[in-house]
Amino acid sequence: METDRPDPGLYPPDRIGLAAAAARAAGLAALLLTPGPDLRYLTGYDAHQLERLTCLAIPAAAGEPFLVVPKLELLAALASPAGGLELEIIPWDETDDPYALVAGRLGDMAGPMGLSDRMWALMVLRFRDALPGVRQDLASAALRALRIRKTPAEVAALRAAGEAIDRVHARVPVDFTIVGSGPNAASPHHEISDRALQPGDAVVVDIGGTMPSGYCSDCTRTYVIGAPPPEFTAYYRVLQGAQEAACAAVRPGVAAEAVDAAAREPITAAGYGEFFVHRTGHGIGLECHEDPYIVSGNAEPLQPGMAFSIEPGIYPGRSGARIEDIVVCTEQGHERLNHATRELVCVDAR
Repeated sequence: METDRPDPGLYPPDRIGLAAAAARAAGLAALLLTPGPDLRYLTGYDAHQLERLTCLAIPAAAGEPFLVVPKLELLAALASPAGGLELEIIPWDETDDPYALVAGRLGDMAGPMGLSDRMWALMVLRFRDALPGVRQDLASAALRALRIRKTPAEVAALRAAGEAIDRVHARVPVDFTIVGSGPNAASPHHEISDRALQPGDAVVVDIGGTMPSGYCSDCTRTYVIGAPPPEFTAYYRVLQGAQEAACAAVRPGVAAEAVDAAAREPITAAGYGEFFVHRTGHGIGLECHEDPYIVSGNAEPLQPGMAFSIEPGIYPGRSGARIEDIVVCTEQGHERLNHATRELVCVDAR
């Protein structure tokens, strides 16, 4: 079947073996992965979220991995990168019990099974019934260490996503994901309202999207309608310095919380500390929000290949501002994946 396949470097064939080894190290007997980022990470198959079971089963020790799919989804699975792997794909018919099929193929399990963190409750409970007495744990206990460090191919996919968002910011105004103007700009996750833009308004524009590769983007810039009020200009300069300081702090071995502190310190020193009300950043990859989190209390050392946002914000109440870039920790320090101007952009009020 002819199909356009994504960069094969995004889905190397050894990932399933690495996942099995990681499951063993985590004390899991098997991984059961339903549609979502874990399944796509390991096989390249962006399966539909359906009430019909699609599940990749990976025994941690004895036994070969296999992918169970509804018969009506078999061609889609074969056309995906999963079809190019040495992976048994087992279709099931409408009158079959796919949970019993998976349980029967796995046999007796001498330990807990790791389920996709975002598996539907419907499927969690059906697996509980099909595998009575087997403890259910989170698959992220095994997969987190694999997914948290991006390969060069993954970084390239994130870089392409960042470039796409840069092109959107270059065309402001457009239809955005999060747009807050005036006092609404003080709400970091403000949603659409009927408030009309006014001269002097700050407009926080946070855009995220997913590329055909499956890799995500997330970038925030702040605009002003007409001339900015002097007090806004003052704290925007503080925010710029804080974002620069946080990016400069990124290098291998630095604790995630140290990057958060680097963003927070200049904002606090300038008297705006109480108005920085969220973490400095979140990991990004096949999910827009994933590990690692750049937040106080996370002492995990950064490693090359980790990708995350750096997005300090100041929200005094009458307005607000945020600057967000995606940053990758590299062997030498860091690389920013967004390059749209971080200067305050004034949009003609006419």
